[in-house]
Amino acid sequence: MSTVIALVGRPNVGKSTLFNQLTRSRDAIVADFPGLTRDRQYGFGKLGGRYLVIDTGGLGEETEQIDDLMSEQTRQGIEEADRIIWLLDARAGLTPGDEAIADALRRAGKPVFLAANKTDGLDAEQAMAEFHGLGFSSPVPIAASHGRGLQKLMETVLAGTDAIETEEAPAEDPDAGIKIAFVGRPNVGKSTLLNRILGEDRVVVSDVPGTTRDSIAVPFERDGQKYTLIDTAGVRRRGKVTETVEKFSIVKTLASIDVADVAIHLIDAQEGVTDQDVSLIGLSVNAGKSVIVCLNKWDGLSNQRREELKEDYARKLAFLDFAERYTISALHGTGVGLLFDAVQRAWRSATIDIPTTKMTRLLEMAVARHQPPMARGRRIKLRYAHQGGRRPPVIVIHGTQTDRLPAAYKRYLENFFRQQLKLVGTPIRIELKSAANPFAGRKRKPSANPGDRSGGRRR
Repeated sequence: MSTVIALVGRPNVGKSTLFNQLTRSRDAIVADFPGLTRDRQYGFGKLGGRYLVIDTGGLGEETEQIDDLMSEQTRQGIEEADRIIWLLDARAGLTPGDEAIADALRRAGKPVFLAANKTDGLDAEQAMAEFHGLGFSSPVPIAASHGRGLQKLMETVLAGTDAIETEEAPAEDPDAGIKIAFVGRPNVGKSTLLNRILGEDRVVVSDVPGTTRDSIAVPFERDGQKYTLIDTAGVRRRGKVTETVEKFSIVKTLASIDVADVAIHLIDAQEGVTDQDVSLIGLSVNAGKSVIVCLNKWDGLSNQRREELKEDYARKLAFLDFAERYTISALHGTGVGLLFDAVQRAWRSATIDIPTTKMTRLLEMAVARHQPPMARGRRIKLRYAHQGGRRPPVIVIHGTQTDRLPAAYKRYLENFFRQQLKLVGTPIRIELKSAANPFAGRKRKPSANPGDRSGGRRR
């Protein structure tokens, strides 16, 4: 994934709404990234293709602020991007602030695509007429809150990039093997772990946080299995991302997660589970990657501290119950040899092939153990299931009224399939499809006699 798209515009024009629509997410753990500044959010775009989308802070109305692009965070988001979507408020029309933003974006020298938001209920052509004079591409009318016009917008933005959504999966490099990304905050031991695995000082190791500035891919073979080991740059906590080169490393780290098959997340056991750790792991899960967690620097901790850390882990990472957790010392090699067996288990689980007959039989077992609830006086029926994809496994379930299936029952199904199929290390995605109602749109034939409920039939 090489395409990075930044969303810019004045406050309250709908950037966060568009961000959620493009990433198909509403959960803060996906959108909010505490390791970055409060005005910049990162996510993996899914509508129309695969790309990285950045939601920047709103640009203020004061000319001085806008000339300076509001803040260093917003300017950096634009510098990181390959393409820019500029959101305009079709109801408010063109403002002096928009003119200043236009000047700043021209100086940025990036392809800019205009999106006129909040066009629902308006004459779109009339509302967008004044935006044509900005000198950029023709504005695309959208309604971000309702999802209207977004497909056309992304087709325009992604034209000519490698992010275009295709029916066929991209060809895999057979020599790459299983791609493993080592992810975590700075100075948690990623480079040390990679060197321990390789048995040589292949990457620079230093006590200074942030030594690794770029993602480094290293081919590796063990027991006849090929791997590509990816050492990513560490992501600092809020307020600590100051150097331009390090901010670019953030994008490359997230891109490395996207291309990886398995993400090994390192957590500094001496510091505990931080919000940055939770957000990074959440991004990997949202991207459908297999996850393994390593509590590094475990040696030297007291028994009491170890128990406290386990409780902290269970509380903050409750959504990660499917991932295997290891306590290691990358410096001394303790526990490192167990990781490749965990990678193999996670890889096999993520690439599993399940026959439709087995999937349907398991669905019947799940329903027999715990019936779906009633919806509008009728029982939700789940009829059959089949596999809809791999990496991660996608289970497609067909039935009636599936759109009313509660989230709690959906989690029950995920846990049931995971247990029965013995899947570890990989998330599972459940897709629900409802059969079309054959009587939808039909009008009931009136009876010949108003008092006759037999529909006019002779007795």
